[in-house]
Amino acid sequence: MILQPLRRVPAARTIARALRRAWAKVRPLPRPRYIANTPNTGGAHALEAFFPPTISTIVEAALSFEAVDFVTSLLRKLTPSDESEGQQLFYHWGQGKFGQHWRYADITTVLCAAAMAVRPKAYLEIGVRRGRSAAVVGALAPGCAVYGFDLWLTDYAGAPNPGPDFVRSELRTAGHTGDVALISGDSAKTVPALLREHPDLFFDLVTIDGDHSVAGAARDLANVLPRLKIGGVIVFDDICSAPALVRVWDWFVKEDARYRSWEFTDAGAGIAAAIRVA
Repeated sequence: MILQPLRRVPAARTIARALRRAWAKVRPLPRPRYIANTPNTGGAHALEAFFPPTISTIVEAALSFEAVDFVTSLLRKLTPSDESEGQQLFYHWGQGKFGQHWRYADITTVLCAAAMAVRPKAYLEIGVRRGRSAAVVGALAPGCAVYGFDLWLTDYAGAPNPGPDFVRSELRTAGHTGDVALISGDSAKTVPALLREHPDLFFDLVTIDGDHSVAGAARDLANVLPRLKIGGVIVFDDICSAPALVRVWDWFVKEDARYRSWEFTDAGAGIAAAIRVA
């Protein structure tokens, strides 16, 4: 009997790549359609146009005690909830146990850092819920135009989800004075509809925290990324609690030379952010 040579078993990474390629052929994801002559966040200011904040600048600010202190003070002004109370307790515990060495980031500290860096004139958020994230941006950029999209499902994730009027009240409490457009419905339809109505509308800061399915998150990114200004920041939440979102982030942002990105996955839901540089 002649023995056949053993075939080499492909590495797990090779198998994973093959599966992803096969899946993409069956269910291709949407791709962003980028727009020529996209404006920059610096407007007419030459230095800001050519030298937007680095991603490292935002990282350092997001991990700082100053960001935690700002978010904590803001949460104390807003309507209390179990989530915000737990967030403040965790901050207090981390700072008390580890002192100056403690480093932690979540969606609110990242948005605090991003808003301080770019001082947005226009902010888009998918997945508004109670308006906590929008309030952080509104407090730091009071005149910023806020565009929020949500289904406002009753008792979302087992917590009260009081709706647009409540969010407007929270923004006013935070000190926001700019225009607010809170749009109810599926972001797959409402976001493209807004962008079709306003072809010249671009954003300095964008948060995606809506549909956590692969197809839903990919669709939201594909819709909004072309409207992010050069020098603008994109924030993407829950990359740990919904691990498939890591690959969506990689496909759309991390592996795209238009962006410089960063992810924090040490604790909690996980958060990713990127600056558009080209």
